[in-house]
Amino acid sequence: MSFSHALNNALSGLTASSRMAEVTADNISNALTEGFGRREIRLSSTSLGGQGGGVKVDEVSRLVDRGILSDRRDAGSARAYQEAIADGFRMLEFETGTVDDAHSISARINTFEAALNASAADPSSNQRLATVLASAQALTQAIREDAEAIQATRTEAEHRIAAQVETLNGSLQKVYQLNNSIQELMNSGGDANALVDERQRVIDTISGIVPVREVDRQQGKVALITPSGEVLLDGPPSEYAFLARPMVTPEMSLSGGGLGGITKRGNPLGDDGYSRLAGGSLEAAFKLRDQAMPAAADALDEIAADLIGRFEDAGFDATRAAGLPGLFTDAGAEMDMSELTGLAGRIAVNDLVNPEEGGALWRLRSGIGAAAPVNAGDSAQLTLYADALADKRSLPVTGGLVASVATHAGGWVGDVSLGRVNAEEALGFASARYDTMKAAEYEGGVDTDFEMQQLLIIEQSYAANARVVQTIDQMMRRLLEI
Repeated sequence: MSFSHALNNALSGLTASSRMAEVTADNISNALTEGFGRREIRLSSTSLGGQGGGVKVDEVSRLVDRGILSDRRDAGSARAYQEAIADGFRMLEFETGTVDDAHSISARINTFEAALNASAADPSSNQRLATVLASAQALTQAIREDAEAIQATRTEAEHRIAAQVETLNGSLQKVYQLNNSIQELMNSGGDANALVDERQRVIDTISGIVPVREVDRQQGKVALITPSGEVLLDGPPSEYAFLARPMVTPEMSLSGGGLGGITKRGNPLGDDGYSRLAGGSLEAAFKLRDQAMPAAADALDEIAADLIGRFEDAGFDATRAAGLPGLFTDAGAEMDMSELTGLAGRIAVNDLVNPEEGGALWRLRSGIGAAAPVNAGDSAQLTLYADALADKRSLPVTGGLVASVATHAGGWVGDVSLGRVNAEEALGFASARYDTMKAAEYEGGVDTDFEMQQLLIIEQSYAANARVVQTIDQMMRRLLEI
């Protein structure tokens, strides 16, 4: 072997060792970086004139287990879905309270019933009658606030849909741009792995909103398709639109046209509003807006209808004239059973018993339609009002359990808490699955101990090649001295 061949071998070895050290150091420094794929350098031997010509760097490969990555993204989509559902029920329960909370409607009903019984024990006391009025007003206010909390949760879901559609569109555009940049870099012989890392992070963001399958295309590009077949990106990205309403009210629904769904090129995606974009946080927002919260609102409206209906019953207040409201009203009017939607947000105490609205407290003792006060010691009507609360009857629309107002209201409050508990249990399972897949992904990632061992081997290789160059230099100097 000639000096030139030997020197070329050693220099190529130094170059390869230097590149290997760079790649290994990059692995170590990014061991905890999200989306980073471990690099591995691939070498091959070369020849010059039929003789060994040293070593060359073929490529720097990015090593990622695509199966584990796909499973982790699926787990992340499921976790994002359950997290959004749990957040919605937490928000609602925080506002409505639990059965034991003093501000819950079940507790307010108990307080109102206790005030009626106390007033019946001393019907001549205006102070006790005022307490009855105050507790009735607190009860209706609590029901209205719970109704507002439900609509606030729906409005929040509406705005989340809009934000997530915007994020989805922006992320798909980023993937499209990265696809093109990766293609250009690969065609020019550059290292596109850093761009592939960034693309993986962007796709991870998308997978929380909508589950995705990543499909390889030519020249380093990828396509994104949902498990149900919606093509998010294959070349230019799809673009989705959603028109958010500033506020969601009880009568607004997707089927009724008051609320909108996602559109693509001006066409609705489906009757449910999201069609083949199901599985992530986007679907969860639709479920909260269109199913879970409306169901809670309908149940609360029925609780309000049950309460109003008892005090419109002639058996508990014979003084009420037909067509006029009882102690509790639908925004000041008699309840219309055909217009129950939003009733919980309209329930109020009849102004006839409120001195501040021109009414009189004595009507609590005499009856809502009484023309004149009864004897101050007469507790019959107060007792009937208390009996109306305790009367065992089923709900006016769905029927079911025969119980008092307090029991029905407690059931509704309990259902909200149960929804939160069930959502958090499902979230716990989804989070555990995600954590397991994330751990598996890390296990196939950068092993810093292994990388440090590689650095030692690279150091030895570099030193050996440097020694060859030094020896050739000494030999050349010696020959020149002769």
